[in-house]
Order: sequence, then structure tokens, then C-alpha cells
Amino acid sequence: MADLGCASGPNTLLLVSEVIKVVHKLSTELGQECPELHIFLNVLPGNDFNHVFTSIQRFKENMKKEMGAQAFIVGVPGSFYDRLFSTDSLHFIHSSYSLHWRSQVPEGLEEKKGNIYLAVAVLHVCWKPITNNSRRTFNPS
Repeated sequence: MADLGCASGPNTLLLVSEVIKVVHKLSTELGQECPELHIFLNVLPGNDFNHVFTSIQRFKENMKKEMGAQAFIVGVPGSFYDRLFSTDSLHFIHSSYSLHWRSQVPEGLEEKKGNIYLAVAVLHVCWKPITNNSRRTFNPS
């Protein structure tokens, strides 16, 4: 799992905690042992990871004690505009700043007025241009 643009404050491990809880719950429901989780926390190199790193050991101990979840957490400094991970190395990627993922404004959206997010009111207008842009960005051929 990767949290892109995870920040470096006290909320950084909140998402990680929720993902681990969901994986643990599903594993329990399926009668399986919780898998080992490799978690990448990404933030720009100028941000201070010290608070996060000092919190990780206690966080991992709590997760293992509460759920038996084994997590390996590492920091990955860099811009997520650049490639940070090897091919097929991640199963789940999260970014609270999803518009940053757009390599360009999807064709046809420049003229659209209203919401910047995919509200129900604009979904029918935005869906195709955004989907096409994502395919070109993430599956270049």
C-alpha cells in the first residue's frame, strides 16, 4: 500500500490504521491469517518525517497486539509526479490529493463550469473525458 502525499503530522497513520483494520476484518471473515503488509508513506523530501518515524514503532506494536497485523512501514521521499515504485509492486494506492494525479486537464473539461469534483450533477458530463485521460496517463501504449 502507498499513501501518496501522506503529510507528516499526527494524522499520517490514520489511513494506514483504517486499511489495516479492513484487511484484518476481511482476513478474519475468510478464516485466514492477516497478511504481512508493506506500507509506503510518500511525501516531498522537504517535509519533516521525524514525527512519523518516532510514531511508527508504537503504532506497529499496537496493530500487532490488537489484530496480529504485521506491518512494514517505510518512508518514500519524492514527488508522486515522478515514478516512485517498481512495476506491479503495489496493490493499493491512496492520495487525498487525487487531482494531482491528472497529467493534464481532460479534453473537453476546460469549458465545463461548476464542480471540480465528480458530483452526481456533473458525472455524466465529466466521466468519459476523465476516464479517457486516465487510460492515456496510466496505460500508455
